[in-house]
Amino acid sequence: MAVFIKELARYFNQSIFYSRIIFTISAFLFLSLEVCAQEKIYILPLGEIDEEVIQNLKNKLPEVFSLEVEVYNPKKIPLSSFNPKRRQYHSSLILEELSKDKLKGYTLAVCDVDLYVEGLNFVFGEANPFNKICIISLTRLKQEYYGLPKDNNLFLLRSLKEAVHELGHVFGISHCANPKCVMHFSNSLLDTDRKDFNFCNLCKRKIKNVHR
Repeated sequence: MAVFIKELARYFNQSIFYSRIIFTISAFLFLSLEVCAQEKIYILPLGEIDEEVIQNLKNKLPEVFSLEVEVYNPKKIPLSSFNPKRRQYHSSLILEELSKDKLKGYTLAVCDVDLYVEGLNFVFGEANPFNKICIISLTRLKQEYYGLPKDNNLFLLRSLKEAVHELGHVFGISHCANPKCVMHFSNSLLDTDRKDFNFCNLCKRKIKNVHR
């Protein structure tokens, strides 16, 4: 009887030991998945967005940030962000509403409505680094907006530049004095067209420091 109790106790202790191992491995895998989810860029279409734009961003952004890119299902633009007097949408209010959803990773919202912030006539986009979210507007990136012939390649390139620029802010990179750097402030499309879709060497080093 004493031997049986001893063996039972040994089996019980082994069961606890292996249970702890299984629990530890499970917790590690769960945390690893969470970390992987946080180290991705998520594109969030707001309203109806041309699929070609989304696919172009999904294909090109990994080349710049060396991160996997996924696409969320589309969401509606918060109606509370619309200003009927200006007939524009307040980008800060959109980001505020989207932040309530506790989105994963680094989020890039893409819309095709005219955006603004207080004090400016319009903005191509805005970023909220604290919540790891940003937004770009496609509206003023189109040649047709200015009464010019459609240029799809130019439009896709502009949308990529603005996406990289705002995501750069999400990663904590400020505006750059180099007019060729994607982080240079665009006061107009002339500035956007002049700069590259990638970071200058100085800003590239800043981005690498973020990934460490």
